[in-house]
Amino acid sequence: MTWQPAPADPWVRDVNRGAVPLLSAEYGHPLDADELLGEARARTGLDDFGDFDGGGFEEPLRLLVHALETEGRLNLLGRYEVRQQILRLLEVRLQLARQLRDDPGVLDEPVTAPLFVTGAPRTGTSILHALLSRDPANRVPESWEFLRPVPPPDPATRDTDPRIALVDRELRLTAMIAPGFDAMHERGARMPKECISAQAIAFRSEDFPGKFRVPSYAAWLASCDMGPAYRAHRVVLQVLQRRTGAPPQWVLKAPPHLGTLDALLAAYPDARVAVTHRDPVKVLGSLGSLLATIHATHSDDVDAAELAGTQVDFYADVLARYTALRRAGKIDDTVFHDSHYADFLTDPLGTVEALYAHFGRTLDDGARSAMAGYLADRPRGKHGAHSYSLADFGLDAAAVRARFADYQEYFAVPEEGGRA
Repeated sequence: MTWQPAPADPWVRDVNRGAVPLLSAEYGHPLDADELLGEARARTGLDDFGDFDGGGFEEPLRLLVHALETEGRLNLLGRYEVRQQILRLLEVRLQLARQLRDDPGVLDEPVTAPLFVTGAPRTGTSILHALLSRDPANRVPESWEFLRPVPPPDPATRDTDPRIALVDRELRLTAMIAPGFDAMHERGARMPKECISAQAIAFRSEDFPGKFRVPSYAAWLASCDMGPAYRAHRVVLQVLQRRTGAPPQWVLKAPPHLGTLDALLAAYPDARVAVTHRDPVKVLGSLGSLLATIHATHSDDVDAAELAGTQVDFYADVLARYTALRRAGKIDDTVFHDSHYADFLTDPLGTVEALYAHFGRTLDDGARSAMAGYLADRPRGKHGAHSYSLADFGLDAAAVRARFADYQEYFAVPEEGGRA
């Protein structure tokens, strides 16, 4: 294995080695679920965490905190970041519960025929979602809205809401710690956000294994009922659209949806699903690099080979199940639209147009122009090149490809050249 994190800036090394005593005293102690629950109550002055997701959030919260302490290998900045994330999620639960008590009509808000973009990570889901956000007919949640949804955004002040700056500081921390991170996956408060951030309010979300080494929590998550996560997700959408009048055309996105389509379609029976496909060898090399870099911002002891191998196993199962689902034909093909990353690179607007046509929509000239302008302003590699290879993680490309052969054949996913 040859993968290594980029050298950290001196300030990062100083913080993690305890050279800032106040930070060490504040964040160096073990995480404790009861302490976090109490602090969230104290911060907000609220006491009721609600049961709007119907699943009981404390069990997964405690499993997560235990995994972080016993398995996470957290450095000081990792402890700081996960503590702030958990406190934010608990505060949002308290705020959502109060919002629903004060305005119970929120739960009557219709969420009609949402479009979900999904697929394995690194297959173009983010750029497709961003393009769809350029169409004024679509409503795409921005990062600040999923992270701080209460109170419902006011359309008149949505562009100047003070929560934007608050969330931007949180999201930009990873790029501050990890040089070159923006070349892999840029984050910002005004950018589209993945649904895993809303599902995290139920503490049932791939957001946590994506950032931290928590194998026992990840194993529990893989077999748990994801219904509460989608119910929490729906409540967040209902809050966000509360002041908008007519129900919006939601366009949402998260790669993990591909592994939980049963729960997604149970929560949103009229949902439509756009699935992106890419050579699995390229997907897993890029994903290994991204996740190892994220984990290295929270830990000085990252087993990158273990992490990449876990992703191979995870997505071999997810893509095999999706292939079996489509092959069985038990769900009408009109629910799904499949596209290839290679085609998107060649003709991104043509890919969007085909997606719209499949779901009975038309890409009008205004939306097309806005999407073209977005692409022109954000050329590929704008923040630098992202170099990666499966070999960096001690994985053999031919062996990996063999595990995905049935998936790749069924969806006619082309192989990509370059380093494997």
